[in-house]
Order: sequence, then C-alpha cells, then structure tokens
Amino acid sequence: MIFRFSLYGFLKNQRYFEPFLLLALLQMGLSFFEIGLLLGFRELAVNIIEIPSGAIADLYGRRKSMMLAFVAYILGFLTLGFADQLAPLFLAFGLLAIGDAFRTGTHKAMIFTWLRIQGRSDERTQIYGYTRSWSKIGSAVSAIAAAAFVLVADSYTLIFFFAVVPYALNLVNFLGYPEELEGDPTTSARPRELIRHMNRTLSDAVRRPGLRRLILESMGFEGVFHAVKDYLQPVLALAAIAVASSYSFSDNLSEVQQSALLVGPVYLVLHLLSSAASRNAHRVAARAGGEANAARWIWAASVAIFAVIFLAGFTNISALLILAFVTLYVLQDAWRPILISRFDEHSSEEQGATILSIESQSRRFATMLLAPLMGLAIDTAQSQSIGSGAFWPIGIIGLLVGLAFFLTALRPTPLAAPVTDEVLTEPA
Repeated sequence: MIFRFSLYGFLKNQRYFEPFLLLALLQMGLSFFEIGLLLGFRELAVNIIEIPSGAIADLYGRRKSMMLAFVAYILGFLTLGFADQLAPLFLAFGLLAIGDAFRTGTHKAMIFTWLRIQGRSDERTQIYGYTRSWSKIGSAVSAIAAAAFVLVADSYTLIFFFAVVPYALNLVNFLGYPEELEGDPTTSARPRELIRHMNRTLSDAVRRPGLRRLILESMGFEGVFHAVKDYLQPVLALAAIAVASSYSFSDNLSEVQQSALLVGPVYLVLHLLSSAASRNAHRVAARAGGEANAARWIWAASVAIFAVIFLAGFTNISALLILAFVTLYVLQDAWRPILISRFDEHSSEEQGATILSIESQSRRFATMLLAPLMGLAIDTAQSQSIGSGAFWPIGIIGLLVGLAFFLTALRPTPLAAPVTDEVLTEPA
C-alpha cells in the first residue's frame, strides 16, 4: 500500500500548469488583485463544503470521496484550458475547490487508518513524510515536463489539458485500494447523523486546547504560505527576461518561452529539495526532541526567511528573493508531516478525515482573507513605486505572523486530552 499511496501523490502532483498559473492569469490581463480574488474565491468555496466533505468521507466512504474529487479536478482543468475571461475562470476555480474539499484530509486519514491496522501508528511522521516526498518528486517531474510543453507550444493553455491524463490514471489507482481503508462508513447514515458527526468533531476541535492551538498554527503557517507561494512565478519570469535580454538567443524566444527556461529548472530543484525535506521531517522531529519542539524550530526559521523576502523584495535583489522563496517551500515540506502527525495524535479514528478537513478549512480561511489583500498590497507597491521592487509586502505579512507564533510557542501549551468513547457518545 505504501507504493499505491506514493503513486497517488506522484500522479496528483502532475499539475503541469502550477509553475505557470499566475503567469497564465497575468497573460489573460488580470491584475494581482483580481488573481487574489480568484484565489480567495477558491478558498471560500472549499470552506463552504470542507467540513461536510470530511464527514461524508468518514460516514459514506473515503475512496468514493477521492474519486469524486478527481472527477471534479478533471472538469476544472478542462474549463481552465478553454477559459479566456474572468467568469469561466471563477467556474474553473470552483470545480478545483470541489476537488480540494473532497480530497484534503481524506487520503491522509486513509494512510493513518492503514498504519493503525498494521500496528505502525508510531511511524506516522516517517511514513507520511515518505509518501509526501513522492508527491514532491512528482512535482519535480511535472515542472520539467511543463517547461518543455511551454517551450514547444509557446503557450500556457495546453498544459491545462495535459494534466487530465495523470488524474485519470489516479482514478484507476483508487480502484486498487482495499475496502478496509474506507474507514467505518455508514451507507444508511441520515443527514441528521451527518450533522451530529460534524458538530461533535467541530466541538472537540474548538474546546480542546491542544487541537485549538494546532488549528491556529495551521492558519498562521499554511495560510500565509499558500497566499504567497505562487508569487515566485512572476519573480522568476522577470529575472528570466532580464537575463535573456543579455544574450542574442532571446531574439528568437517569446517572453513566455524565456520564463520557461528559468521556471522549469528552479521548480525542479525546489521540489527535489522539498522531497528530501518531507522524507526527513521525522529526523528533524527526533533531533528537536519531539514534534512540538520541531515546530518551534520551524517558526524561528520562517521569521528569518520572511525577513529576507522583505529586504530582497524592497531592494529588488532577484537572486536573493528567489533563494528565499525556494527555502520557504522546503521549510513548508518539513513542517507539513510534523503538523499532520500532531493532528493525528490528538484525534480519533472515527474523526480522522473530519478533523483534517477542519484543519484544511481553517488554513484556507486564512488564505481566503490574505490572498486579495496581498495582491492589492503588491499592486499598490508597484503602482506607487514604493521600494525598488514590488514583492516586499509578502515579507512584512509573513514576518509579523511568524513572530507572533514563535513567541507564543516558547510557552508550553496544554496537550489535548485523548479522545475517548465518552467524548464521542451522544446522550440518550
């Protein structure tokens, strides 16, 4: 099953458009603020159905939910490929939101269920980190393939269609998952039972200090990261055009092709480093003396990285800015397995997918608020010529959030009480 879990991650990350998504939207004539609105809309749409989707996965079957998610993804990719105006783009991002809502948390819950069945729950960080590393290897392969597609086609459009093939293959992969990984579905569950399940889990997440702290940490780290991570693309595109203009071969290449020459290799290196970080996250936790201490280390590192992003963005030092973004990506892939393992430690088998969906929802809520504000801040910095570069607001926001969580992480937080049958039992 570890092979199938890893194959899932590898195929899932064959999203050839991801290294060029912001560039494709900018090419369509969108401003950074409009792009922020699109990203915020996707997060809002996911938030509307995130908790119900996790509860549906727990009660009706996780594999079925995963297959529904990938059908929605495929329809979203096709819509993106044909879209040339803002309205169909909102439809495409809405379909991607459906896919995210039914996928996020569900597959992780399936992995943790398999580990419990195998008696290997103590290997959560290591196994999840290993399977996530294959996701990053998939991203590395995807980056080079995407760069090749863009160079040949001199267009961003076709890469949306190419992503359909690996996602269809993942539907076949899910057919080989054993039924025992469905969790404990209740096919006859009524809507009232679904609502009760959601309310129990949400109540635990809010009421118990350990889970509440983890949700806030996810909002801080993951929310900011997902709001800012794609700004690496325009930074790379500007750097590629500046470098290419110094050489005669640039006369034969469009700006789209010039960007591919730098975006592809940088994302390849980025994802390979991220794969190594994810695979070795358990070693970071072991060296730190536990996952909570490892989280404190990572918060300290994030403060330093966002400080560099602010300084490099304000002074327009492209090489340093690119290096800081790449380091941030790698840090996030060390952070994610540690965070997910901490969540699983504080949740029960019955609540697994729903708790992780709540985590994802909270992170997305933070991204939903930050993405339009980030785009507006960058548009303002660019239009008002504040600083030598336009991307320094990213550093300011990340620095403030990182400092807040690093300083509070220095104080011990109470652990969540283990989930017992009494917590989950409805009164007669």
